[in-house]
Amino acid sequence: MKKKTKDSLPVQKELQRNFFQDVYDVTRQIPRGRVTTYGAIAAYLGTKSSARMVGWALNSAHLYDSSLPAQRVVNRNGQLSGKMHFNPPSKMEALLKKEGIRVKDDTIQNFEKVFWDPAVELGW
Repeated sequence: MKKKTKDSLPVQKELQRNFFQDVYDVTRQIPRGRVTTYGAIAAYLGTKSSARMVGWALNSAHLYDSSLPAQRVVNRNGQLSGKMHFNPPSKMEALLKKEGIRVKDDTIQNFEKVFWDPAVELGW
């Protein structure tokens, strides 16, 4: 039997599963009324250039945990770039507004004030 290496598909799938779970764990800790970014989560997890992977993880989150507050993760400019993954897309904004976050034209208002940085809040 061939030994499974880091490059083998089962090991890659396990690494992806672990990364996705790490993303979900951080996302669950974002306080109500605050938002963070895909990049901030990636940096906290030690994979600064993996913001897109964080997005992929959150896009598939509904398959694992429908209670995950994925609406609290936005792009680096505070824009609701993931809204198309909500059903309907307006749900992301509605959930944020319900938490007291102001949104205008698909962009978080006072983004700097409501930004939650996991590296600062959770520590390294």
